[in-house]
Amino acid sequence: MTARNLTLDVALAEAEARYAADNPASAARYEDACRSLPGGNTRTVLFYEPFPLSMAKGEGARLRDLDGHEYRDFLGEHTAGLYGHSNPRILDEIRGALASGIVLGAPNRYEVELAELVCARFPAVDRVRFCNSGTEANLMAIGLARAVTGREKVLVFEGAYHGGVLFFKEGESGPVNAPFPFVFGRYNDTEATLAVIERHGSELAAILVEPMMGSGGCIEGDREFLAALREAADRHGVLLLFDEVMTSRLGPGGRQGELGILPDLTTLGKYIGGGMSFGGFGGRADLMERFDPRRPDAIPHAGTFNNNVLTMSAGIVGLRDIFTPDEAVRLNADGDALRERLQQAADERGVPFSATGCGSIIGLHWQAEPIRRPADTATTRPAARALSHLEMIRRGFYFARRGFMSLSLPLEAGDYDGLVDAFADFLDEHREVLSG
Repeated sequence: MTARNLTLDVALAEAEARYAADNPASAARYEDACRSLPGGNTRTVLFYEPFPLSMAKGEGARLRDLDGHEYRDFLGEHTAGLYGHSNPRILDEIRGALASGIVLGAPNRYEVELAELVCARFPAVDRVRFCNSGTEANLMAIGLARAVTGREKVLVFEGAYHGGVLFFKEGESGPVNAPFPFVFGRYNDTEATLAVIERHGSELAAILVEPMMGSGGCIEGDREFLAALREAADRHGVLLLFDEVMTSRLGPGGRQGELGILPDLTTLGKYIGGGMSFGGFGGRADLMERFDPRRPDAIPHAGTFNNNVLTMSAGIVGLRDIFTPDEAVRLNADGDALRERLQQAADERGVPFSATGCGSIIGLHWQAEPIRRPADTATTRPAARALSHLEMIRRGFYFARRGFMSLSLPLEAGDYDGLVDAFADFLDEHREVLSG
């Protein structure tokens, strides 16, 4: 028996030492970065111990790091990279738009078509406005709800993430969050959440929820739970906000289209800008008309790059020509099949493991206990998560340290087969410590 089979901590220490030896260029880059960036980092989610890989190039569904190693990319830029790293049609469109100027300081020939595509695709979106990130989209939607209702409080869910200034732990707001007065519900706990709504209904402007929690653990929302939120929002005059920044890729009409539950407002981001910086928020016409600048009481909405031609042009060709409704169905079916294969590999080896998510978004958790809300992941061992991450990197597969995967269109059947085979090999090598 080798040393790494004795304990999980020993296995992880060996994996970290091997990783450091295999990636000297990334290690050197990290050391240099720490001199000018706090922790060598300007995007917290990309950090992991002992240091993150630095990538030199992406092409299709492949990444190459500074040390020359190639990986099959199953992170998909945390869902933003739906089209992969080098879709030729999107690149050609961006080059053409760039040649005519980036922002122009005026309406341009692209933004109307992208708006029409978005409104046609998502059933609850009658009108839409663009911004630069999902965070900004959620801030604007909350602001609109507060202005329309004349109320201040926002119901969010424990463990949810809605952007860099909208993330929540168990019953508390993040230290740099926007200073809205929040109240907390429990995801997929209909009875407890309805009790909160009954208690605060007259003060609530909005209920903000992901129909599948993405960063919170890839936890699918029960249809009955989301339908109860819709009914309670109507009963109390509260606006229901679906954060579909991630989940809009989970069906031809987003998750709302798959569920048949329509929110008052929808926030969008990630891939809808063709992989460029993008955010969007839209919904019922009577709500969104509050941004009409012809109104004497118009709500202002600024943003120099809201309609920049690079994002607008890339978003059009992506949504119109590449991620068609048929492609959405295909990719999400591929994701469901992959999730089942990963779960089966662990079950066959007796390793406690849960593959969560929906369609093309997958969460890997090293526990057998059911997961219905973020607090349920407390039994997942961080060392198992770190070990699987480093060992799958060693085998040439890249995803997030927390076990987050999102599929991209360039992935092929061989990539899925390769991932499952590598995962099974990892389980075979470390079965004892993972099962202990």
